[in-house]
Amino acid sequence: MGIADDAQNKTDDLKGRAKEAAGAVTGDDDLKNEGKADQGLAAAREKVTEVADKVKDGIDSVKDKLTDR
Repeated sequence: MGIADDAQNKTDDLKGRAKEAAGAVTGDDDLKNEGKADQGLAAAREKVTEVADKVKDGIDSVKDKLTDR
């Protein structure tokens, strides 16, 4: 995945943190929980990106080994 994906994940995480903090300050449990959910989604997307990158690296490694024969 790319830099844009990483930036979007970081942005979503920061938005979630802001919502959670605003919810905590105002006593709005729904906003607080929405912020936590946003952070969780950003973290999940980050993990998917990491796994996809590892899979791509593995595939490239196998391709390299097959073409070096």
